[in-house]
Amino acid sequence: MMELLSPAGSMDALRAAVQNGADAVYLGCGAFNARAGAKNFTLDELREAVRYCHVRGVRVHLTVNTLTTDREAPQVEELVRQAAKAGVDAFIVQDPGTVRLCRRLAPSVEVHASTQMGIHNLDGVLQAAKMGCSRVVLARELRREDIAYICKNSPVEIEVFAHGALCMCYSGQCYLSSVIGRRSGNRGQCAQPCRLPYGFGRREERYPLSLRDNCLITELNDLASLGVASIKLEGRMKRPEYVAIVTRIYRTALSDGKITEENKRQLERVFSRQGFTQGYYTGRIGPEMFGIREDLKTDRDLLAQARETYERGELARVGVTFYALIRAGKPAQLAVEDPEGRRCMTEGPVPEAAQLRELTEEALVERLKKTGGTPYFCKKTKVAIEPGLSLSAAAINTMRRDLLTELTALRGQVPEVKLQIFSRRTPVTPPPGEAVHTVCVQKAQQLTQTLLDSRPAVLYVPMSVLIRHPELTQRIPKETELCAVLPRVITDSEQASVEKLLGELRAAGIESVLCGNAGHVAMARRMGFAVRGDFGLNVFSSAAMEYWQEEGLSSATVSFEATLAQIRDLSKPIPCEMLIYGRLPLMLTENCLIRSRSGVCSCDGAVTRLVDRRGAEFPVLPDPGTCRSVIYNGKKLWLLDKQRELANLGVRAFRLQFTTENPHEVDMVLSQMAGGGAFDAGVCTRGLYLRGVE
Repeated sequence: MMELLSPAGSMDALRAAVQNGADAVYLGCGAFNARAGAKNFTLDELREAVRYCHVRGVRVHLTVNTLTTDREAPQVEELVRQAAKAGVDAFIVQDPGTVRLCRRLAPSVEVHASTQMGIHNLDGVLQAAKMGCSRVVLARELRREDIAYICKNSPVEIEVFAHGALCMCYSGQCYLSSVIGRRSGNRGQCAQPCRLPYGFGRREERYPLSLRDNCLITELNDLASLGVASIKLEGRMKRPEYVAIVTRIYRTALSDGKITEENKRQLERVFSRQGFTQGYYTGRIGPEMFGIREDLKTDRDLLAQARETYERGELARVGVTFYALIRAGKPAQLAVEDPEGRRCMTEGPVPEAAQLRELTEEALVERLKKTGGTPYFCKKTKVAIEPGLSLSAAAINTMRRDLLTELTALRGQVPEVKLQIFSRRTPVTPPPGEAVHTVCVQKAQQLTQTLLDSRPAVLYVPMSVLIRHPELTQRIPKETELCAVLPRVITDSEQASVEKLLGELRAAGIESVLCGNAGHVAMARRMGFAVRGDFGLNVFSSAAMEYWQEEGLSSATVSFEATLAQIRDLSKPIPCEMLIYGRLPLMLTENCLIRSRSGVCSCDGAVTRLVDRRGAEFPVLPDPGTCRSVIYNGKKLWLLDKQRELANLGVRAFRLQFTTENPHEVDMVLSQMAGGGAFDAGVCTRGLYLRGVE
């Protein structure tokens, strides 16, 4: 049966999950998790939570799924060390550097690839498995067919989000909250600006970024048939009653395959956004997937019943076997054994000769089954009783209680975990040298003669543009490396066509590609390309940089969520690149915003603009070659006048990123790059390089 994985944002929520049938819970401890706004757990509370769960046969998965800085590395290492000692069963991780830390420091503890890794194809799963992950949490945007293909071919377990909030953006690729408010989703601080109203081209009270909650309650048998190992319920920011209700309903559906209309109504009453959606799973995406939270009357009775389950109840969920030996002249003997083979034994009083009623096997078994108020139920008994003996009910009850108390203590013990020594590498500081400039364009018209005459070291052009305009390869200066930009999302159903196009580019003499997702690196290598790493890889720490160096990347783009000081201090075993000009990408969405607005897909490069409540504009462009949308910042990143100050960061390339610019604007920016230009705070921003993120 599939594992039911429930959220635990607090100790009450954890009890709610366990007492309503969760097989496992996931929780955060401290700051290094994607729900830093939840109550989360201290180390002492984590130890208590693990004991509580393990007694009841429930696994504990600890989220360490944020980007962390080099200065935070010792704290992350200590958290992993202490959590392993506390007995957690798995770490859920986003950053490849943290995966390596967990595997080397605590190799006996499983590592699961977080949805924050953005894994959406089989190659991504294989890459995570190569890292040492034993489970992958897939991107929520995948269709049933894609999940089926991955499950069929995956060497590791697959986990799927089944219920709860859907982010508009692919996880790990959302920078909206960080760029406009310094609260980074990649650091667990997302302020959920997607839930606010936006207009298209004018101020309107519309919610084009607010998706309904996911609900796959009717698809559980189908998910199981595909080979999904675990279904995850979202909700670490929600109240314990929510966790209780949703867990109970999914537990019931998993156990007996039944879901009633009343169950569905309860799911909506406890939390929904104008209902639920299955749009990604079914592949029917579009406006019907969107909804907002409405002020509904609280169902006090439903919440009160939910509280009862974890405040006063104890779900008997661990089946045990009782053994009894009752003989004349010998102390009564009783033993209990749990499913894992732990056994406890005790002795009671010597039975007396029966005067009125002798102790029968049926009567003894009936007493042993009275395990109410404990996590246990009597699954099996093996009893031997000599005839003509009597033993009081009080004596049997005392022996049973003592045994179960001892068993609880035994099950709550944390086995010794062997921790390894984790040695950090000596940071690599590149020798002094002048940085080159690189250019990335969105469309062919931006490849002006002025741009080509500037002789960028690398020219990044979308794969789809190069296919449509094969003549471009003849215009590129010999000093410039032409590099094809891959879409950030390539599902398995799309991969064959992408590989065909890449084959054409390889035949045309293009030798390198720019990858923004870990799941595309192996494909590019198989086809003989050198691979450069884009911002989508979220290289935020030296450990991540070292990982990608080991994976053979030619270069890596540092995260634009890092500060200049953090970039300076990064170990740089491979050439590093940073963005210094252009609109920063804020969201990558599976739902085409252009189609959602007009009902017609016109992904020909036409710019749509979202306008927020304050009048700020956010251009929307298609991700080249796809029907996915990219939302960009209204203000352009501008560090053209800071190139001299940036020279001491050890970065080997400064990138100019052109998106909405017309040819004249491209030429103007290039002239300003040469002459320094002037920063205009009204239309430009320094990004996060100076401010940093929370």
